[in-house]
Order: sequence, then structure tokens, then C-alpha cells
Amino acid sequence: MARSRRQELGGRVSKSLRLDVVRAQWRRLPRRVRGAALPTTVIVLAFLYPYYNESLPDIPVFGSFPSVDTAVTMTIFIMMAIGLNIVVGYAGLLDLGYVAFYAVGAYTAAWFASPHFGESATAHVGSVGVNPNAAGFHVSIWLVVLVAGILTAFIGVLIGLPTLRLRGDYLAIVTLGFGEIMPQIARNGDNLFSTGFNLTNGAQGINPIDPPGFGETLNRWLGLPSDYLTAANGLRLFYWTALVLLLFTVFCSVRLRDSRLGRAWIAIREDETAAAAMGVPLMRTKTWAYAAGAFFGGIAGAYYASFKGAVFPDDFFFNISIFILCMVILGGLGNIWGVIVGGGFLAYLNQEGLGNIGAEINQTFGTNIDVPLYQFGIFGAILVLVMLFKPEGLIPSARRKAEFEEGVTEEYLYDVRGAPE
Repeated sequence: MARSRRQELGGRVSKSLRLDVVRAQWRRLPRRVRGAALPTTVIVLAFLYPYYNESLPDIPVFGSFPSVDTAVTMTIFIMMAIGLNIVVGYAGLLDLGYVAFYAVGAYTAAWFASPHFGESATAHVGSVGVNPNAAGFHVSIWLVVLVAGILTAFIGVLIGLPTLRLRGDYLAIVTLGFGEIMPQIARNGDNLFSTGFNLTNGAQGINPIDPPGFGETLNRWLGLPSDYLTAANGLRLFYWTALVLLLFTVFCSVRLRDSRLGRAWIAIREDETAAAAMGVPLMRTKTWAYAAGAFFGGIAGAYYASFKGAVFPDDFFFNISIFILCMVILGGLGNIWGVIVGGGFLAYLNQEGLGNIGAEINQTFGTNIDVPLYQFGIFGAILVLVMLFKPEGLIPSARRKAEFEEGVTEEYLYDVRGAPE
């Protein structure tokens, strides 16, 4: 008995020594290498996800890990959440109409990569997956994504200019109005202003939308997939492309945050009056926030439309804006990594998670509850719990964490505790 205990103790000591050696070797690495290790590991695991997701064990209560199809949707919604985080998290401008940018991006893909305008015009520019003689505009989806980003940035400026003098609740109400206007235009745009011009095809939506791809020439020369829909691993290609767009969004968001413009956004968020007194141009800085956030929302909307192959006005109701805002608040305002976690979690719940939870509850208790029907109540309850127990978000930025933990107190210019009354 004593010998076995000595062996067990010796094993623990040797294991502890090995861990100490590993820690010492880790600390010897340059700080830049250590800082890049975790993001690199996450990126590699994310790219390899389609190869091992089906072999992962089930998560208690939540069931299986997300399918590749769900992972594409999650990635796109995370992109939109990061775009909104620029407006709300960095600049502190409460935007309740972000769905408008998502809609403009999606309809841009529908206008320039579908047969919608086939009765009046025909043009092909790098199109894939369609007949060369097909009517309508058929532009390469890669060009369409870029055009969608630029167009939505311009729309963001137009929306932002009338609202830049407003603050707080007034700003939120105005952006809410813009968010409500867009679904109505989408639903009634088949006879725009009673002129007979069909812009959005009304409630029927626009479909089909051309798929992504690189065409036969690049397929022969470089081996790139000519058409995602006909490729053997098409779903994986959609996922990897969405992941590349997400990495581009994260990179741009990080660079913007650490730039002079990003510091100006944060100054406005903390104290707009003080920022103006220090020389920050409020109008121009706020306009850039709207434009940058709208740019990434437009890219996400255009790619999502191509992934779904159709656009419908029911995709752009006000609840989408609130849903994306909840992602930002849940993860942590201003923190990119928190927004990624919050956006991925809520998008997963919306796509698969609630259905899996409902199936687990019904199987365990013998009930017949359709949990996804109560999704907005569940999302609201999650948001209330987070606000009560972790108001700074799941992964807050260092600044917001310090504000909530230490508080903001006023310091007097002189000690008034002993001053005579």
C-alpha cells in the first residue's frame, strides 16, 4: 500500500515537473508568437471543421455539433454582428435598423446575378452556372459582393447623415424607422411608386440567384472550382468562402479599432462632448462608423443571398436587427472575440440548437413542446439573464470590464471632507 502511494506521489511530481518545463519553454517564446498561437489554432480548427464535425460527440442538452450548412449561416451572421459592433460597440451609436444594410446587400446580389431584369436588359460579366444566353444581369458573384459592400456603405452614409445630430433614444427611434422602411420597400417594390417598375418582385422575391464560382478557365488553369453548386464538395466551399470573408471582416475590424479613427470612435462613445472639445470631428467620424458597419453588412447580405439562391422580403423584418444586436450585447460590446462567441451561439440556437433542445426535452419528459416557437422569448430571457448577472457581456473588452468592476467615480479637486459647512 505504501509503495503504491509513493508511486502515485512520484507520478504526480513528475507530471508537475513536466508541466513546469512546458510552461517555462512557452514563456521563452516571443510575446508575438504566444499571442498568435491561440488565434492560429482556432482558425486551423475552423477550416478543418467540415472534416471532423460528424465525428464529434453530442453536447448534453444541445445535441450534435452544427452541420456544415448551419456553420455557413452562423459565419454570415457573425459577420453582420461584427459590422454592427463597429457602429454600436466602437462608436456607441445605437442602431436598430441594421437589417436595412443586410437587405440592400442581398438585393444587390439579386439585381446583378439573376434573371430579374431579363425583360429589359441582358449582360454577362464573369458569370458561372448559367446559360451564356440567359436574360438578365449575370455578374460574377465576387464583383457583386464588392459592389454590394460599396453600395451599402453609401446607403449607410445617407442613413447616417440625418441622424448624426441625435443621441441615445432619439437616434435609436430614427434608425428603427429606417429599418421598418426597408421591408416595406422590399414587399411593395414590384410596382415602385405606382410607376410599374419592378424593383424587388414583391412578396414573391427574386430567384434563382447565381452561385459563386471561378469559371471554366480558372478551373483548368488553377484548379479552382468552376461552380459551387455542381462541385462535389460544394457545401464545404460555401463554408470556406464564408470563413475567408469572416476573417477579412475580423482583420478590418481589428485594424479599424486600433487606428486613429477607431480611437476617435471610442472617444465619442465614452463622452461625445469631451471628444468634440478635444478636436474630434463628430459628423465625419460618425459617418465613417455608419459606412464601415454598413459595408460588412452588405457583403454578408450579398453572400448569404448567393448561398440561399433566393431573396424574399420576409428575410428582412425588424426582428433581424434586434437579433443581431443581441449577439453584440451577449458577447460583449466593443470586443470582437466576444461578438464572435455571442453571434455564433445565438445563430446556432436559431438554426439547430432550439430544435435539438426541444427534441431532448420531449424525449426525456415525454412531452410534445415545439421549443423553436418560443425562440424570441428564449432569446429575451437569455438577454435579461446576461444583463442581470454579467452586464458587460460574456467576453467583455478590457475597458468595459474595468468600468463595470471598478465603476466610474468623481474625484474632487480638493478634500471637502473636513471643509466647514
